[in-house]
Amino acid sequence: MGISRRDTLGLALAGTVAAGTARAAPLAASSTADTALVVSTWDFGAAANAAAYAAWKAGGTLIDAVEAGAKVPEADLSNHSVGLGGYPDRDGHVTLDAIIMDDRGHAGAVAGLEGYVHAISVARRVMDRTPHTMLVGEGAAQFAREQGFPSQNLLTPEAEAAWREWLKKAEYKPVANIENQRGTALDHDTIGILARSPDGRLAGACTTSGMAFKLRGRVGDSPQAGCGLLVEPGVGAATATGVGEEVTRIAGAARVVGSMRMGMSAMAACREAVEHIVALRGEAVKDAQVAFLAIDRNGKVGAFSILPGFTYAVTDANGRTRVQPAGSLRRA
Repeated sequence: MGISRRDTLGLALAGTVAAGTARAAPLAASSTADTALVVSTWDFGAAANAAAYAAWKAGGTLIDAVEAGAKVPEADLSNHSVGLGGYPDRDGHVTLDAIIMDDRGHAGAVAGLEGYVHAISVARRVMDRTPHTMLVGEGAAQFAREQGFPSQNLLTPEAEAAWREWLKKAEYKPVANIENQRGTALDHDTIGILARSPDGRLAGACTTSGMAFKLRGRVGDSPQAGCGLLVEPGVGAATATGVGEEVTRIAGAARVVGSMRMGMSAMAACREAVEHIVALRGEAVKDAQVAFLAIDRNGKVGAFSILPGFTYAVTDANGRTRVQPAGSLRRA
């Protein structure tokens, strides 16, 4: 299942993924983003984009590409906000949420998954082999086990030590943009990755270990279609990052895509969603980070956040990747 690449080989891709990742000024609403093939959230999105691009170049579908990209941070022990090494909930359990979808109405998700590193691959299996769109908790783990995924303890010694230190005070204080402070993570977060073929087909994935030291059973926006991710044919795709509860309150990704459907640029649509959250929630989000990333069917990219510091990675059709700082509603 997925979107065939071979229909578009007349626009064959050339080049290889750049060995380094350049930093640049924020992209304008219309710029070289016209050639964007893969976009993803945060600095660590650059490595995810490289894997997605490689999967695409090897003849994979867009779904293959976003799955391959999402698996990179899931397996990264230094990333405490996604997959293996993610920080646990308040009871010491590492639980993962993920979703994958394309622009043909195919979608699969898992929430509260324990014991399996690649939640995105389990989500894809839900999409490919069941009539459902989401499995949760023990049911998701049972399904992963029956599908032959290898299980392992996701709580690493480093994450366990951080959890035990947290237990001394048991206070939760979100830290904006903690995702880019590698080696630490007191908050939470996500990688959202969006891919577009040269003929405008779309797919996306989102995966996370969720809010560090969350209440057991908490699920954020990431695995919910229309909140953490939405892909719509002929329009575009959007993903969200930051405090998931705030994204969920407005069905954030669906709002961004809906605005694009009504004629807004990807950039304007991301900004409108951020402005709506701030207008709706006021003082409740004065220190919170929420950001949206979108790509339209023509490859134009938009990204916008409440607070400065949100970054995203853009890879073009030649495999060149740049990490970009997004625009923000508030200044530092």
